[in-house]
This record gives sequence, structure tokens and C-alpha cells, in this order.
Amino acid sequence: MQVRRRIALAGLGAALAAPWLRAQSSWPTKPLRIVVPFGAGGVADLTARAVGQKLGEQLGQSVVIDNRPGAGGVTAGSLVAQVEPDGYTLLLMSNGTAVSEGMFAKLPFDARKDFAPISLLGTFDIALVVAENSRFRTLADLLAYAKANPGKLNIATVAVGSTQNLAAELFKTTAGIAAQVVPFNGTPAVITALRGGEVDAGVEILAPVKAQIAAKALRALATFGEKRATGLGDVPTAAESGGALANLHVSSWNALAAPAKTPPAVISRLNTELRTALASPDLKKRLADLNVDARWSTPEDLGRLLAGEIRRWGEVIVRAKIPRQ
Repeated sequence: MQVRRRIALAGLGAALAAPWLRAQSSWPTKPLRIVVPFGAGGVADLTARAVGQKLGEQLGQSVVIDNRPGAGGVTAGSLVAQVEPDGYTLLLMSNGTAVSEGMFAKLPFDARKDFAPISLLGTFDIALVVAENSRFRTLADLLAYAKANPGKLNIATVAVGSTQNLAAELFKTTAGIAAQVVPFNGTPAVITALRGGEVDAGVEILAPVKAQIAAKALRALATFGEKRATGLGDVPTAAESGGALANLHVSSWNALAAPAKTPPAVISRLNTELRTALASPDLKKRLADLNVDARWSTPEDLGRLLAGEIRRWGEVIVRAKIPRQ
């Protein structure tokens, strides 16, 4: 009797599970949406569109980009954290996701618990730049001046709490120099201040200033990544200077995540498809044209990256005495 009852229950469980298993095996059956916490036209948006197009071709479904800028990525993150975890709505994560954990006193989500990491998409360089006619010809020149004149070096960045702003704060504390980090309301304002001699240097994502470097209006003294930037092979990394900066490795990054509790089979499928997409020559070229280095990762590696970035930027925010919002 007990045996027959167990068999009957097992059969009932299998029957109930069968529709869901079939749904997973046929996923996706409708368009996907990637929610981007930035406005249209920026590097993150263009990265999402390039990856989304390739992913859609592979999956046989269109991928729609939904731009939800503002509030340090909180708007986009909150939306994705609350949707049905069925794999049809994804979040474009960035190091901004990690920064927000330290910048806001309270968030409507926990980036480590409310999202399921899928894969890294790419990394892009951050550069230390000066005006072409600057007296600083090398990073060593700038550091020597800063150490001989504490507090007199001015470094421009975009808004307080941005990746560029925090990278500048991390650079000065790691290098052991006393410098003023001066925030501006956007990259064009940073470029104008540099070219007009209002500031000594700037820390900015490489992509929006690369044209200025090519036009000989600005000059890159160093990049902050682990390797030299593509197309700027004559510009050393900050770590190459050795000493206190030997382990300074900072880059901006984008990744894809889904709401927590998204079925593991869907996460695995997306990860596999992204691995294929990011290895394709056409997508790699499209991203390289945006100065983005295509990078795939396992979900586990992305989870570790996010946790490490949350710790690092949280410490920078505290050291810089940036008040929580």
C-alpha cells in the first residue's frame, strides 16, 4: 500500500512539474528585455545593444533595450529585482551597481542577493589625461609635482560618486599624494577645463576622450587597467610605474544579471549563449570600436567580481568622506 502511494505521489509530482520543465526547454518563446541604467547613446547603452542584437540572433528572439537612467542605477535595479524571474527581463550591471551599495544609505534591493549573475560582457579603460601642452609629460612628472606641492594638484572628474570620481580618489590615496579631486557635470566640461588650463589633469573613461587624444588636444599619461589599452600601446598602465601603484588595477565593466530565483537552466543557457556571442569576431569588433574589451565569465566569477567591487568602492567612499545619500 505504502509503495503504491509513493508511486502515485511521484507520478503526480512529475505531472505537475512537466509543464514547467517543458516551458524551460522551449525557452525563450517571446522577446527579451535588457534594462539599462543609463541613457541612450553612451558606452553602456551601445554595449547592451550590440550584445542584445547578437544574443537575439542566436536565440531566435528579439532583444529590446529599455533605458532607465537616473538615481545611481537604483531605478533600473529596483525594476528588475521585482519582475517575474522567468529570464525574460535582464539587468545591465556595471561597477556603478557596486558603487551604489556604498553611496546610498538604503537601497530597495541588495545587489548580491536580489540578482542572479549571468556573465561579464566587457571591460573598458579609465585613463589619466592632461592637456597636450601640459608641463607633465609623464606620470612620473605628475607624481613628482604632487609630492613636492601637497594639495596643489587638481584632478577633474565627472560627478561625485561616479566611477571616474572614485577612481581618481583611489589613485591619489594609492599613490600617497595630496591632490584635489574636482567634480564637473559631465565629460565635455572636464575636457573644456583641461584644455583651458583650469585643472592639471583628469580621470575619465577612455572612450569619450579618445578622439581628443587622437586630435592632439589631450594626452594620456597612463591607463588604470591590467594591460595597455588597445590602440594606445605607447601609453603605459599606472601599475607599470611600480612602487605604490604596482597593484592599481581599475577598469569599468558591464555585465548581465537576472532577478534572483530565475531558473538555473535559464541562467546556464544565457551564459552559454553569451560565451558564443562574445567570442564571435563581429561582436568583438563592434565592442572594440567602442573601446570595450569583450569578456565572458562564469556566473560564479561575476558574483565574486561584484562582491569584491562592493568592498573596494565602499572603502574608497569612506576614505574620501563622501556622505551617503
